[in-house]
Amino acid sequence: MQGNGSRLRIGLGALALVVLAGCTAQYRTHGYVPSEDELQQIVPGVDTRATVEDLVGVPSTSGTLENSGFYYIESDIRQFAWRRAEVVDREVLAITFDSAGVVENIERYGLQDGQVVPLTRRITRSGDGDISFIRKLFGNIGGINVAEFID
Repeated sequence: MQGNGSRLRIGLGALALVVLAGCTAQYRTHGYVPSEDELQQIVPGVDTRATVEDLVGVPSTSGTLENSGFYYIESDIRQFAWRRAEVVDREVLAITFDSAGVVENIERYGLQDGQVVPLTRRITRSGDGDISFIRKLFGNIGGINVAEFID
């Protein structure tokens, strides 16, 4: 009987360790921001969009307007047990260009500079609801009048 009691204690101890290991925070980093050494290579007033991409890499995103800037974004996210993932740090590096495509300014922003802006993808739905292409195709078959094609 003494062997069963020690096995039970070992089993409970192992279970407790597994439960505690599941309750540790996990950290993930998403995105990329060039290091300060890499940024020292960029010369405002001299470098262009192409040379910036060659020196520090392709940006995470760029502005939608033709002459807007490059944005490098890096986020540190903490996930703890069953709780929702939380952004604990976000850094945004903005490189702006003038109308000729030459570097005008380099700025860094962090969480201390403002609120966390959620980065999401939005999908624009069509006004047709959930009607599939095949359903639309077969739905038009009944509207064809053969007499129109014969004349």
